Amino acid sequence: MEKLRIIFMGTPEFAVGILDTIIKNNYEVVGVITAADKPAGRGQKLKYSAVKEYALENNLNLLQPTNLKDETFLEELKSLQANLQIVVAFRMLPKLVWEMPSLGTFNLHASLLPNYRGAAPINWAIINGETKTGVTTFFIDDKIDTGAMILSAETAIDTTENAGQLHDRLMHLGCTTVIDTLKLIENGNVTTSIQNDSSDIKTAYKLNKENCKIDWSKSITEIHNLIRGLSPYPTAWCFFSDKGEEWNVKIYEAKIITEAHSYSIGQLICTKKEMKIAVTEGYIQIISLQFPGKKKMTAIELLNGVTFSESAKAH
Repeated sequence: MEKLRIIFMGTPEFAVGILDTIIKNNYEVVGVITAADKPAGRGQKLKYSAVKEYALENNLNLLQPTNLKDETFLEELKSLQANLQIVVAFRMLPKLVWEMPSLGTFNLHASLLPNYRGAAPINWAIINGETKTGVTTFFIDDKIDTGAMILSAETAIDTTENAGQLHDRLMHLGCTTVIDTLKLIENGNVTTSIQNDSSDIKTAYKLNKENCKIDWSKSITEIHNLIRGLSPYPTAWCFFSDKGEEWNVKIYEAKIITEAHSYSIGQLICTKKEMKIAVTEGYIQIISLQFPGKKKMTAIELLNGVTFSESAKAH
């Protein structure tokens, strides 16, 4: 049984859950690598990554290279004498780095590979209306999320679940899967399977302003899935316009109401208790949203202070 000396690489909250589980299972983590600090917010204060916060609280050896090919960094990495590297939601590694440890470098990805390789697997699984997803561990190679798979674990996606809720469940599933992978590696029992490439593989594209915008002419399910799949972050959005004014509105939560109507697509229908938007097969009822410069609120809270005319539209 080989004693593992692990270097962990990751940045967001998702990675923290995994790192914490590795530590709590008494594995030796000789170094933690995370993104450089970024200025954030109005004051542009330097913001630490979630992994950095955790590493500092737990006195872990921390490295924050800006360039992964930098000689000084590579020397530091070598000097830690790790025999295994684990990557969770970090960035693409140069070959020099992933080839370094004798037992290799494995990644935990939040999808059932080969589907949803890329930056936003949790969001796209919901946006595309998948009924199941999962996590996969695989040895890194020179492309993105294409390496030989070690283990995967599957979970069903509920039709009302949002990306934040699925993120938390996949983090727990990921914790178990990483520990199971570590046991196989330390006992020398790893077998891998090669990912099958086919033309119908779905991709987890980077999210941007364009692909987060709601198209109200789409089917009721597609609209609902987009809202769920982008909530609570980065959030689906659209424009509301009324009486010559226009607002860029974020929509966090909505419900489907299927019924026939004669309203035009995108028509905003409001009572004191309810806000809904006319779509092809019925209405999307808005549960919570955010107007520019305001905090996130329920539709009912908004309607207490704002009245829309009958010509108000979402587009």
